[in-house]
Amino acid sequence: MFHIALYEPQIAPNTGNIIRLMANNGSHLHLIEPLGFDLETKKLRRAGLDYRDMTSVTRYPDYTAFLAQMGDRRIFACTTKGNVPHDGIVYRPGDVLLFGSETAGLPQPVMDSFAPAHRLRIPMRPGCRSMNLSNAVAIVSYEAWRQNDFAGGQ
Repeated sequence: MFHIALYEPQIAPNTGNIIRLMANNGSHLHLIEPLGFDLETKKLRRAGLDYRDMTSVTRYPDYTAFLAQMGDRRIFACTTKGNVPHDGIVYRPGDVLLFGSETAGLPQPVMDSFAPAHRLRIPMRPGCRSMNLSNAVAIVSYEAWRQNDFAGGQ
């Protein structure tokens, strides 16, 4: 239904939780290297449980390779520096939701490549810096899926 892309994720349990999430909502996970962990790490397996076989995961050596594979799909940067609330757009099947690393977010050159209308943010209370990556992916991906009547779900 949707594509979730993680730009240089650093924390194995977050990615494991996202793998489990993707199995549940039918999204395809894209991992943009370098990763801060080995995909076979015990922490990743524990968090993802046995869901890895139920999830489509693709790895890319860098952001350029990822972009080449996305073709003409709409890509939205999900960032605390976003201009549009995550529920302020109409999602379409095939859209790509790009999230930055837990430690650095999306680098400025990547952010600058997105029009303001394609920079999404999750509302938070003042003074809060960010939220956990796997929680952010859950919030945005489920809003996109909700807007599409939870197609393929039960």
